[in-house]
Amino acid sequence: MYKKEFEIRWSDIDANGHLANSAYTNFMSHARMGFFMAYGFSMETLTEFGIGPVVFYEHTYYYKESFLGKPITVTVEVSGLSEDGMFFKFEHNLYDKKGNHLASSDMLGSWIDINTRKLTVLPEALLLQSEGFPKTKHFKLLTKDDTRISGKAPKNLG
Repeated sequence: MYKKEFEIRWSDIDANGHLANSAYTNFMSHARMGFFMAYGFSMETLTEFGIGPVVFYEHTYYYKESFLGKPITVTVEVSGLSEDGMFFKFEHNLYDKKGNHLASSDMLGSWIDINTRKLTVLPEALLLQSEGFPKTKHFKLLTKDDTRISGKAPKNLG
């Protein structure tokens, strides 16, 4: 399990005086990028391969409040990955200093080819590195169908 610690800053607080939902998202995104770097997916490496991560959705569940100046820990584990590495699913959990569970989030994403702007598989070298990712107990091998479970689709105006 990958862990990253943060301190809640003034800019992370909302009008109710507790950690804003956008701050949860920012902390999870920052932790996820730290995770990628720790497992050999640095910005330099991604640029070399011409790929970047994209988010399809993040579902966050809030359990307890957190406040200004308090430390929080964000954990990251992979809960799903497709055979070709194109699709990935992360589970994030946020805890206070005492280990109380503040929130959890499921995030589904993919890799995009920076030049063609289309989804792409992971290059073989990175796919091999992804085998070392820490996985949840309920890890699942993902298929394209797993990206369509919500039934949501774009609906243009007009």
